[in-house]
Amino acid sequence: MATLAPYDIAMFLHVTGVAMLMGNITVTAIWKFFADREDKPDILRFAQKLITYTDWSMTAWGAGLIMASGYFMAIYARIPLMQGWLLWGQLLFILSGLIWLCLIIPIQIRQARLAAAFQGEDVGDDYRALSARWMTWGLISTVPLVAATWLMVAKPG
Repeated sequence: MATLAPYDIAMFLHVTGVAMLMGNITVTAIWKFFADREDKPDILRFAQKLITYTDWSMTAWGAGLIMASGYFMAIYARIPLMQGWLLWGQLLFILSGLIWLCLIIPIQIRQARLAAAFQGEDVGDDYRALSARWMTWGLISTVPLVAATWLMVAKPG
């Protein structure tokens, strides 16, 4: 039986990280969209709690796997980090991460606090406005991730 090379193990971890990150952000957006449409405090409170859990267990770990394994593979294969497709992939990944850290996470924190304090049957206009911003910025932050994924697969130029 052939042994796996370090590069092969890193590639497996890289693909696993992409599946975790891209899968979680896609599925979370879909079920949050439908939870928001219900407009029921109990459902939204639960949804906000799950968004926090899945961001830490899937999004953050997926991003970490992508970065660690990606840099390992580039260094191991002696691919210059400033090479065109790899540089652009890194920049797009960083852009998406900055949107997530600077805009999406603060919105999620505010929504979670509002959801924990829901009274009665109305979730309030503040929560609804934050949901719309969360979805907008979430979609915007996904575009550079999809582009970075394409660059990593196609390696153009």
